[in-house]
Amino acid sequence: MHTVTENEKKSSSNQSTKLDTVKERHVAGVILARGGSNGIPLKNIKLLAGVPLIGWVIRAAIDSDVFDSLWVFTDHDEIERSAEVSKDTTSSLETIQEFCRMNPEVDIICNIQATSPCLHPHHLIQAVEMVTKQGYDSVFSVDRRHHFRWQEVTRGGGTDTKALNLNPAKRPHHQDWAGELCENGSFYITTKKLIDEGVLQGGKMAYFEMPAEYSIDIDIDWPVAEQRVLRFGYFGKDKPELVRLLLCNVLGCLTDRQISLSASGDERVSINSRDLDGITMLQREGTEVILLTSSENPTLGRLTDKLSQTTGCVVMSLNEPKQVEVEKLMKEKKLEWKEVAYIGNDATDVDCLSLAGLSAVPLDTSGMALIAAKYQCQSTAGHGAVREFCEHILHSLHKTPKIKQQHRACQYDQHLVKSITQTHWPSDNIYCFLSQLLRQTGLLTFSEVNAALFF
Repeated sequence: MHTVTENEKKSSSNQSTKLDTVKERHVAGVILARGGSNGIPLKNIKLLAGVPLIGWVIRAAIDSDVFDSLWVFTDHDEIERSAEVSKDTTSSLETIQEFCRMNPEVDIICNIQATSPCLHPHHLIQAVEMVTKQGYDSVFSVDRRHHFRWQEVTRGGGTDTKALNLNPAKRPHHQDWAGELCENGSFYITTKKLIDEGVLQGGKMAYFEMPAEYSIDIDIDWPVAEQRVLRFGYFGKDKPELVRLLLCNVLGCLTDRQISLSASGDERVSINSRDLDGITMLQREGTEVILLTSSENPTLGRLTDKLSQTTGCVVMSLNEPKQVEVEKLMKEKKLEWKEVAYIGNDATDVDCLSLAGLSAVPLDTSGMALIAAKYQCQSTAGHGAVREFCEHILHSLHKTPKIKQQHRACQYDQHLVKSITQTHWPSDNIYCFLSQLLRQTGLLTFSEVNAALFF
């Protein structure tokens, strides 16, 4: 039997103390959201795949559950900042140094770039643990690139170019060359000691390699970036595994609310064929689609009859409040809200938009319905919004198993939302924008958003 000596006890006690000290270090996530951009003005709040660009990284940071606090900084004119760090030439380091002076309790800073919409919680979890558990002083994200680089030559300089990372006589095949590691700018994790010394990288350094598909140049063509995000972005931990029912408003979603009048006095309503194709796509995946109407207009009645024949969808006429009648339907079909998708456009849809597992509004929606929806389509009502939402549903469902493997379950910490809600934002309607951001990143329910924003 081994007897523990006094020295071993002291050693064990010292190790325990060290571990406790490490655990007690305050880790802060800092997102720098600049207002200006040479490429896309105010791009940090521009909608990307239905969510403000900055919302993608906020969602990933929250769900990683590795930060004791999460902060958002911006240099936009409407936000009061110290004059010293509000200049156009201010660097990220200077802003983080200001943050450290204002928050002396912080020990480790993770600078997350707002322009990294394909960042996932598991990236942050693993990288932060390299500092908190493996003893590194700074960790930064990289990806692997296979680009042959050549020395730049000024025109008229009379100097020949030369290869920088290859032998032209023995050009390697792509599969035979490991490539090079390049910073992708997703995040930089640094101890406060290094920040005080004026550097973001130093001490015991390490890189965190991210697969190339999670690195994205947000200044490329915006629709291309959206397709990349829809395929590789992080959609949240609470996305449904299966959408069994889509409820779709006819008026204001399938139609653009316009009723044309012919010379003979006939009323006509048009439907976009792309929207009908979207409904068919969902039906092929086993999702039932029910069309909702509450109008007594005879023209709309004839339209819904025709739609029912064309698509095979049941048409339901709902009275207010819609939530009560929808829940009766769900009870009959033995469904939960997380199995239901909903697209609406009006104040009467707010409760259903808030409760549904996936919900959306067309681009031309405003008011409380926009705030309650989890996704805002880039297409307007009657012009492809329903098709877009159907595609969004399919993208979200196909990603669910992968998401579950890529991050651990974590408990949402209310003080993190407080940090975000107390941030000033460059928006004429702060309440509308911030409410939409919180809802779309899945942080709060609709009622909790209203309570949180009236502080």
